[in-house]
Amino acid sequence: MVKGQGTAGRFGVRYGNTLRAKVSKIEEFSRGSFKCPFCSKDKKVRREAYGIWKCRACEKTFAGKAYKPY
Repeated sequence: MVKGQGTAGRFGVRYGNTLRAKVSKIEEFSRGSFKCPFCSKDKKVRREAYGIWKCRACEKTFAGKAYKPY
């Protein structure tokens, strides 16, 4: 693993530093927690699949963007 690349470190030295940095940034952002648009609870919305988001507090499932819910 390459130090400082976060989740993109699994690629080792392949694909170049710029692309690994972009992948790491996207994965870090998409795996984060967001505020629910229905119940307004902070840090409860998680990504289920590509463009599908679910709130762990109110159990609502809704569509959003690929890497962020809104």
